[in-house]
Order: sequence, then C-alpha cells, then structure tokens
Amino acid sequence: MKILFDGCDFSSSSGPNAFGLKLAREFTRMGHVIADADSVDRQLSFITMRNALAPTVLRLDGIYFNLAQDYQQQNAPIRSSYERAERIVVQSYFDLELVGRYFGHRDNVAVIHNGTDLDEVRNAPIMQSSAIDGCDRVWCCASSWRPHKRLQADLRYFMEHAGSKDCMIVCGDNPNHVVSDPRVFYAGQLDRQDLLSVFRRADVFVHLPWLGHCDNVLIDARAAGCEIVCTDSGGTSEIAGLDATLIEDAHWDWRPCMLYDPPPLDFSRKRFATIDSESDIDIRSVARRYINELNLATCSETGVAHTRVSAETLSGDG
Repeated sequence: MKILFDGCDFSSSSGPNAFGLKLAREFTRMGHVIADADSVDRQLSFITMRNALAPTVLRLDGIYFNLAQDYQQQNAPIRSSYERAERIVVQSYFDLELVGRYFGHRDNVAVIHNGTDLDEVRNAPIMQSSAIDGCDRVWCCASSWRPHKRLQADLRYFMEHAGSKDCMIVCGDNPNHVVSDPRVFYAGQLDRQDLLSVFRRADVFVHLPWLGHCDNVLIDARAAGCEIVCTDSGGTSEIAGLDATLIEDAHWDWRPCMLYDPPPLDFSRKRFATIDSESDIDIRSVARRYINELNLATCSETGVAHTRVSAETLSGDG
C-alpha cells in the first residue's frame, strides 16, 4: 500500500511527529511505501486534513478545551477534518469520549494507543554519568514543560517519596519549576537516543499531567522497564501498565476548563493499576491496527457526526 503521511513532520521531535516517524518506519518494515502526493492509495492525516488526496484516516491527538484560549476557533479545522475523513483514530478511550462530546459521535472511530519500537528502547545504551553513580535509585520525568504537565508535582512526589541517596533527572525543554537540591538534575532537551538512555538507567518514571492524552514519554519509559507513577486523569492511566502507581486526580466534568491551572494532587490518594492499564505498546501491533483502519477507509464510508453537542453547551453558555 502507498500511504501518504499528511501533516506529519518526520524531522520534529514533538509527540505527534515522533510517533508518526515510528509508525512510518514500521509500515516500511511491513512492506508498505511512504508515498508522496503524486501517487497514493491511502492517506493518514495527523490532526487535520490538508488535502484529501485519497481515502483518509484522521489521527487525532486530542482537541482543545482550554478556557484561556479561543478553543472553538482552534478546534474548527480539526472538527472539519473529523467530519470529512473516512475513518478516525484516537489515542485513548478518554479521547474517544472527549471528541464525541465536543464534535458529535461517529460509528467508525477506533481507539489505538500509541506504541514504540521495543527493540530500539531495550537496546539503547544505559546512561553513564559520574554525577549519579552514587545514587541508590534514579528517578526521572520528561516533557515539553507546560503548566498542566505539573513539573512541580513531579518534583514534590520525588521529595516526599525518594530516599536521601536517590536522585531525579528532569528531561525536557522549558522547565517551569526549578529547585535547588543536589539530588535534582536538569538535563534539558535531549535527542531520542539520549532520552532512551536516561529511561534505561532510571528506576522510576514520574508523570503527573492534568488530563493527558497518551504521552509517548510514558510509553518509552514503560518499555525501558521503569516503575511508573502517574495520574489517573485523561488517558494516562490507560497506558501505564500493570502495577503502575496511579495518583487519583480531580474529577473533570468534560466542560472547557483552565487547563494551565491544574488542581492540586493529594499523594495519599493512590492505587495500583489493573488490567485496564495494560495496553499493547509494541509498535508492530499498533502498526497492524493502523493498516487495518487504512484498509477499511473507502470514499463511500464517510460518516457525518451525529448527536452533536455544541461548545456553548459544554462551556455553560448555551
């Protein structure tokens, strides 16, 4: 099959693009061709459809609901693409409900959690650093840091639960909370291989976002063998794996909210993950499911959304 990756920049390290690169590589290993616009059998569009050149599967990362932004305008091109595409893939059951509530429910929407190349992760070199050689346990967290990613909560969890000879490595750009503690190291933005090396060295990965969708860093850390500590809000708990520690987050009523002003976490409210968190994170399995959706996409299958819920109703204005 000749597949066009629409709206995916393979040179970018952002979440959708990084996942797209993994998926494209696996498609190639399966014998498919990553095609250009001149010759294409199927189209896989990321977030929005730029051009409809073939029967299309639209992959959504989530949608906007931050009251501090014009979320309705931000959602408009996504909503249009949602209504035009032959089939839809969302990253989590959380996103299935989210998109359905805001855009209307469709019948041909598949939930496919993100995955990673397990061989690549497990064969990555283990990070070597004299700065952490004396640590009993290595903790880490990683993100492109924004307020709802809760770096401050990640660090507070470490401070309250780590041993005196443990250390924490903070990976990612724009850290919005800095502590003066000799046990905490800020690594900055890392390329993929260096980040995987950190995960391979780490014992614990802490990830406490407010209403996350399906973060690739958690999947990579899980594949590397890290013990996972994460929130149960959004789609995060769906990919945490068995025996992850889930911190109970605040209830969300699906209405637009101040996303960058997340509620505080009570770390005493925790539980272990169950089978509901045991997603298949092998990119080979994930790719096969995407190919199935692409095979099912035909121009005659376009489904117009129904049971539409207006943004005004969700925000309480309607």
